[in-house]
Amino acid sequence: MLRQKLQQKLLQKLSPQQIQFIKLLQVPTVMLDARIKEELEENPALEDPSLLSAENEEEYEELDEKHSEENVQEERSEEEFNIDDYLQDDDRSDYAEMMSYGGDDEEERKEIPIAVSASFYDDLERQLNMLELDDQQYIMAIQVIGSIDDDGYLRRPISSLVDDLAFGQNVVVNDDEMEDVLHMVQQFDPPGIAARNLQECLLIQLKKKRSGNPATLTAIEIVENHLDEFTRKHYDKLEKALGISPEELKEAVGEILKLNPKPGDSATGNSDKQMQVIPDFRITNNDGELVLTLNGKNAPDLRVSRSYLEMFDTYDKQAKKDKKLKEAVQFVKQKLDAAKWFIDAIKQRQQTLIKTMEAIMEYQYEYFLDGDERKLKPMILKDIADRIGMDISTVSRVANSKYVQTDFGTFLLKSFFSEAIQTESGEEVSNREVKKILEECIAGEDKRKPLADEKLTDILKEKGYNIARRTVAKYREQLNIPVARLRKEL
Repeated sequence: MLRQKLQQKLLQKLSPQQIQFIKLLQVPTVMLDARIKEELEENPALEDPSLLSAENEEEYEELDEKHSEENVQEERSEEEFNIDDYLQDDDRSDYAEMMSYGGDDEEERKEIPIAVSASFYDDLERQLNMLELDDQQYIMAIQVIGSIDDDGYLRRPISSLVDDLAFGQNVVVNDDEMEDVLHMVQQFDPPGIAARNLQECLLIQLKKKRSGNPATLTAIEIVENHLDEFTRKHYDKLEKALGISPEELKEAVGEILKLNPKPGDSATGNSDKQMQVIPDFRITNNDGELVLTLNGKNAPDLRVSRSYLEMFDTYDKQAKKDKKLKEAVQFVKQKLDAAKWFIDAIKQRQQTLIKTMEAIMEYQYEYFLDGDERKLKPMILKDIADRIGMDISTVSRVANSKYVQTDFGTFLLKSFFSEAIQTESGEEVSNREVKKILEECIAGEDKRKPLADEKLTDILKEKGYNIARRTVAKYREQLNIPVARLRKEL
């Protein structure tokens, strides 16, 4: 049964300005310049003052001041912006336009385009053109090259490539013919390209050496027949199975370790995965006094376009406004509002960055003086949020994507946050300190008999850090350090 009722709800909604500020806050310095250029291209009402000539600079400031005063008067007036005068009933307001613009996450998914001179696949095609192949073989080779992934592997079955040629290009071949063409492509550079698995990749690289070196021949034997024992570092089993001495095994293992398990990365230079780190902050030690500065790229001097201010003033003073003029006024006002909101969001971003970093610097003052990790205090997001009077999510957005340059290195702000661990003396220390000691213990261990997690736990307990073995294992994994068995060396 349908029933009508009144219901009262308390909801929290973000304004378009807040949405824009949140998105800008999490943008790192390396991407901010591109974001500003994008906004300058999309919004003609936004202007870069560096492009203004010296002659019109003073005129611009006078007009901007005049327009600001008029805006204040309009805001105090009851008839701030008469929707009935400027819009038809079926038109959308500028607020609705900004809500639709700020409502999706498309901006967050955008990345800076990376220019490359020649792609990995172009290089393979260039090598292909140097071979004497008939038309059918060429088409088959192109199909193989196009199926290679970014790591340099061919992970699709031969039968699937044959089917693709039959259905897509009406070229009928059998598996053996496709296999022959694949072996041709596998001779291209970089060595190991178009392999179907790790074993084949390593074998291609080893057989390309074609040297009389006994270590290379032993390495081929290991990869062909004993790859599982090698990956598990069961060196004793390998010595017995191959009938070789520890020195001979060490040379063979050295040959394997020189190989590239991902030939595609070396061919592309991994250019699509690299990002230059540009510090957002700089902390310098000036005779025991820390000085914090913000990267100048975070504080661009943007302004509203003078021509658009003049255009709005001209249109707004028209006595009669037809439909086209109303649409023009709506467009200009929307662009002006968007430009002002963007400028305000940039300034608010700058203030938030400084405020957050100042709180972190004061909290970890002793650490920033000399970079001694033993002086790093336990600190969580709530500690900084309480100090600056902001939400934890705001601090998180700053910490997750911003870097600070110090006299002893450049660090992600997130790395300064850590949980507290209580020592036997009752003192609370950062888990970063424990990780540092853990790294030192593993770095100084005998690689022939690496320290197990149980032994590492005992060492830490002897130093006064009473933590469980599973915690040691967790810290070791966070440091990207493998288990003792995989750290074993000959």
